[in-house]
Amino acid sequence: MKKYFYLFAILGLTFTACNPLDDIYTELDAQKEVISGDAVFTLTDEDYTALGLDFGNFSSLDDAKTMLPPYLKEKYPVWGQGSSALIGFDLYVGTAEGVSDFTVADIYSLTNGDYASAGSDAYGFYPDANPADYTSDILAANITAATEGQVVLAKYKQYFENPVIGLSNIYEANFNGSLDDWTAISVVGDQFWEASSFGGVEYAKMSGYSGAALANEDWLVSPQIDLSGETDLNFQINQAINYATDLNVLSILVSTDYSGDVATATWDPIVLTSTPDGTNFNFVLSENYDFSAYEGQVVNLAFKYESTDAEAATWEVDQVLVKAQGISGATNSKGDYYIYTSGTWEPVAGVYYLSSADFDSMGTGSGQPGQYNNFSSSISPDAYLPNFLRIKYPYAQEEDELYVIYDYYSSSSGAQIRGNLYKFLDAVWVGNQSVVATELQFGFDNGVWVPDNTIKYALVASDYTLIADALVGTYPGPAGSAGNYGNFDRREGNAAYWSDDMLVEAFNILLDSKDPGAAEGQKYVITYAIYNGAAGFENISLIKSGGAWVLN
Repeated sequence: MKKYFYLFAILGLTFTACNPLDDIYTELDAQKEVISGDAVFTLTDEDYTALGLDFGNFSSLDDAKTMLPPYLKEKYPVWGQGSSALIGFDLYVGTAEGVSDFTVADIYSLTNGDYASAGSDAYGFYPDANPADYTSDILAANITAATEGQVVLAKYKQYFENPVIGLSNIYEANFNGSLDDWTAISVVGDQFWEASSFGGVEYAKMSGYSGAALANEDWLVSPQIDLSGETDLNFQINQAINYATDLNVLSILVSTDYSGDVATATWDPIVLTSTPDGTNFNFVLSENYDFSAYEGQVVNLAFKYESTDAEAATWEVDQVLVKAQGISGATNSKGDYYIYTSGTWEPVAGVYYLSSADFDSMGTGSGQPGQYNNFSSSISPDAYLPNFLRIKYPYAQEEDELYVIYDYYSSSSGAQIRGNLYKFLDAVWVGNQSVVATELQFGFDNGVWVPDNTIKYALVASDYTLIADALVGTYPGPAGSAGNYGNFDRREGNAAYWSDDMLVEAFNILLDSKDPGAAEGQKYVITYAIYNGAAGFENISLIKSGGAWVLN
């Protein structure tokens, strides 16, 4: 009978007791509810990459407030109510006021005829010439619809030394960030000539490959090149060709009767000796090809590209030159800014455009500004310009300012003109910071991370003394106790008792002392010591509203 009695007892427990797993799940749920944390960190390059910000900063605070909550949810998946995160990051605030007037200005590049009108028979200003003596008149003659306040960057070349007789460029195409004035014509296929770049080198590019070799016929045709009055002409090209076994389908052509239709024009081939072998992307500068057959004529140059579904080469053209016997010599590529005011073009003071020689002075090796005469994401202007300005302006005075404008290469956007405002402070040229370090705080509220300006503060001994001294005349017992013991008595009915309203009054005094400039809407969570029969701690949430601190 004894055995049966125990069996029934066990069965009774089975049917009447609660499932112990329910208790375990309840405990786990309770633990989940109280898991919280406080994080303080600054975003790293890896964080920006994870956020899809390859440029390493946020473009606005609104973007940061939108993008960071999902990131925090992924980073701290088990944190809940009461959690906070103070995140430091870089914020793009834009360039200094006025910089864009110069970076987006119209550009006028002086021509050989302009130099001739300035009394030069060369392809640039002579070393002893002052370009400012001529540029205003040149702009007036060539910009016929100028508007009041229009800003123009006048680009020109100036010889370093007196030029000598030799070959000079009378036509030049460099395809820096664009196809210049050349026309892309697609006869067969969906691919086409386009401006491209790699490693800081910019060029015109054509490839018939898109997932596979495809049949194409594409032309890139120059504008008219007037060779009237020119003698001893030469042609030269710098080009690269890869993935090609038959170079005959890539043709360099010239026409004297092109009128817009490549099919009806007569095209003569230009057959060069120095050409790429078709197996790599190494640029090959051709010989000076005899172009004398076209003296005195108006011509168009063209690159004709063909591919098949069996072979599709890649053709890159970096530079095209037509040269003539005449004055030659090394030149410095420079630029000056002018503004149209009251009917005349006036030089703009306080702005400096970096010349090719300026870039060269900062180093011409790999990874230095003079290698391609530009700055880039890997060649920071601020790493070079403060020292460059120190050398160029050795007598700068405190708070002198100068807009510095320069060529910039972006791997995503190509050639650009950028700049910044530099100020001479404490004997150092300092650029305006377009990216600043800032921080935002987020709190976990009702299941989501939200931007939060809450400051968490725990009282220290001096805070209790401050409150006691301020309120001893109003609440002698409670204030005296707080000052003596460094806590607030929370035993209701006790002579030293601090009510909730009294605590709010006390913390108004404390916060007005600690943070007198706090903005409307600022939040605090204050942790303070109490005594309620045993020592402990409490928290109170306050927000500044109407100039006072109230319960939040």
